[in-house]
Amino acid sequence: MTQSSTPSTKVTIVKCPTCQTEVEWGEQSPFRPFCCKRCQLIDLGEWAEEEKAIPGAPDMSDSDGWSEDMGY
Repeated sequence: MTQSSTPSTKVTIVKCPTCQTEVEWGEQSPFRPFCCKRCQLIDLGEWAEEEKAIPGAPDMSDSDGWSEDMGY
């Protein structure tokens, strides 16, 4: 993220996470941080297809000693 400034206004510029195009961060960029709706939907599709994920605790399975029958 970079900031350019003029005497009266600071403008924050970010790169679109999908295509790396520079995007001005502000109300004039409704899809921020994406440059357009297309890039926003590409990113959403990657999350939906589980190509992207946020790491978390591992899933508990029956082999870990957890069972629905145990009343937990």
